Amino acid sequence: MAAAIAMRRCALAMAAVLLAAPVAQAEDLKAFKVEMKDGVITPDRIEVEAGVPFRIDVTNAGAKAAEFESDELHKEKVLVPGGTGSLFFRKISAGTYIFYDDFHPDGTKLTLIIK
Repeated sequence: MAAAIAMRRCALAMAAVLLAAPVAQAEDLKAFKVEMKDGVITPDRIEVEAGVPFRIDVTNAGAKAAEFESDELHKEKVLVPGGTGSLFFRKISAGTYIFYDDFHPDGTKLTLIIK
């Protein structure tokens, strides 16, 4: 019985380490800040080296909801006014990818360039 308890404790400790690891890695990623405000996205361009993990932290400074979206990358984040969210990227092939505010389709775009 003591061996079973010890094995359970060991398994729980290993699970805790494995669950905590992605959080620490996410904090270490290169971060780019993007602001959305009533159809205007700033900055309008981000450049990243291919194969380098990164994240985009998006804030909606507008008076209405916004949706930060890329069709090519199949990523989207809906934000309430004053809301903030993050999109995480691991390995992206070199290329140019467009993000836009789906709730303001005539607004400005952000161009993500992966070199």
